[in-house]
Amino acid sequence: MPINLTINGNTIQAREGETVLQAARANGVHIPTLCYHADLSPVGACRLCVVEVEKMRGLIAACTLPVAEGMVVQTHTPKIVEERKFVLEMLLTDHPNDCMICEADGGCELQDAVYEYQVAWSDHKGKRHSYPVGADQNPFVFTDFNKCILCTRCVRACAEIQGRNVWGVANRGFNDKIVAGADVSMLEAGCEQCGACAAYCPTGSLTDKPSRGKGRAHQFSKVRTTCVYCGVGCNFDFNVRDGKIVKVTSARDAYVNGMALCVKGRYGYEFIHHPDRLTKPLIKKDGKFVESSWDEALDLVAEKLAQHRGDEFAFLASAKATNEENYLFQKFTRAVMGTNSVDHCARL
Repeated sequence: MPINLTINGNTIQAREGETVLQAARANGVHIPTLCYHADLSPVGACRLCVVEVEKMRGLIAACTLPVAEGMVVQTHTPKIVEERKFVLEMLLTDHPNDCMICEADGGCELQDAVYEYQVAWSDHKGKRHSYPVGADQNPFVFTDFNKCILCTRCVRACAEIQGRNVWGVANRGFNDKIVAGADVSMLEAGCEQCGACAAYCPTGSLTDKPSRGKGRAHQFSKVRTTCVYCGVGCNFDFNVRDGKIVKVTSARDAYVNGMALCVKGRYGYEFIHHPDRLTKPLIKKDGKFVESSWDEALDLVAEKLAQHRGDEFAFLASAKATNEENYLFQKFTRAVMGTNSVDHCARL
């Protein structure tokens, strides 16, 4: 049953169970966030999405506030704007002032929020964190926890999307920090190197190590493609610069997988430009492999297959093919070649 509420003087309808943030965004009302992500459970940690609600005391996080019948919400009053600026000022008091050389520059959600609210960099003279940069030896994820805003998106992504629970929060107060396991290395804590934590991180705290220094977000053109490593059919975006793939980014609108990718899908793209990669079929002539056309290669295979039948053959299917392709493969093996000697590499 639809729920009627008013946001900024406009009456809208929302579904039961939705939050004020979801209802606002569904109706074109922008509310800034940092800790919130639509894929993850809301925690109300950053307080950037606070709103005023009639007959409720104080400012309330919109990401965790369920809609209610007759609710009256304001999202951009002077009081709210002042509070959001204060939140951003506090974050900047313990954040490195190195946007010009930061890997996330141009794709940083904290940077976007600071720009939106025109918050000047804090001249903070108090205590700051000074964590070692790049201390974790994970081959794919680069860590710089001096840029961490404790939004816990990495924690929730690892637990809720990947199901590994590598990340957690240790200590209290100013000493709060994101740690892997019991403050060990990511690999020691059971990391599968999927890169989900870096994909969901809103700042430059966790970034993809293979693409560091190869360009900023605005320098890439994106090409949607399908992963070649298995038959699941995950989609992602190749980030291309100067005709070369330098990074993979996952996308929420990918039909099969959303933001989730395995280590091969997210980081196993460098073979594309490897000099040893085969780009044409090879046929053995006079004892040596030589390049040929696809027509010539397929004609040769068909000719060889036509010379034999039955148990002279054994066929091994591929996990890189789709389920439909593997079905046709076993059908060809049994119906055309006359043998049941067929297996699949994923079963071995």
